[in-house]
Amino acid sequence: MTTLVDAPTTTSRAPRAGLVNGPFLAIELRRLLRNRRTVIFTLIMPPVFFLIFGTADAYTTESVGNGNVTAWIMVSMALYGAMLATTSGGASVSVERAQGWTRQLRLTPLRPTTYVFTKVAVAMVMGLAAVVVVAAVGLVSGAAGDAGALVASLGLAWAGSVVFAAFGLFMGYLLPAENVMQILGPVLALLAFAGGLFVPLGDGLFADIAKVVPTYGLAELVRAPLTGEAPSIWAIVNVVGWAVVFVGGAAWRFRRDTARV
Repeated sequence: MTTLVDAPTTTSRAPRAGLVNGPFLAIELRRLLRNRRTVIFTLIMPPVFFLIFGTADAYTTESVGNGNVTAWIMVSMALYGAMLATTSGGASVSVERAQGWTRQLRLTPLRPTTYVFTKVAVAMVMGLAAVVVVAAVGLVSGAAGDAGALVASLGLAWAGSVVFAAFGLFMGYLLPAENVMQILGPVLALLAFAGGLFVPLGDGLFADIAKVVPTYGLAELVRAPLTGEAPSIWAIVNVVGWAVVFVGGAAWRFRRDTARV
């Protein structure tokens, strides 16, 4: 006698992963920290630049709003370090695409959106590390000011650097090169100079041109708590506009990349 058993009418599904995968995040952080070039770019160069530009004796005694000039340079270099870190973290997809790593990930349960959000999370962790290192060096080197203003400026430097995480992702999908940061490093330094991150812009033609540079708006927003001056409407438009451009560009390239078989 044969007994027939009906097949189950429902299939089991793996639980949906969150936007950030914890084990994958830990792996990505370890891989990034093993890259000596990345560590030098993000954790050593910004504090070295601060020590070069921001530790003159006159700067520690000259005040700027709620702090001294040394503190003004410190928060600027913290933003620069966060920009380098988040851009590097996002742009690492270029290397992974070239090595076929992203193609291998498509064979796993890891969702593409989880991959992207994890990359952004890695970039932001590195950005936080860069801000903390610059702040530590700055505070022991003469940076002084209102504690709340300093914390707010440093926090804005970290939070605002997410714009450059999107920039890094966009460039990582756009530039199929293993030395992508060798290209983007000088580009970021040029943008920092042009946007007034290293030196005050003053008035004139260069100040007008700076208003369309991606670093201009973030620099003004980050310094606002320290200087005590409200950011201009141009700074807000600059940050929002470039965030839309970078996020839109990253999403466009991401969709094209994941659509390939």
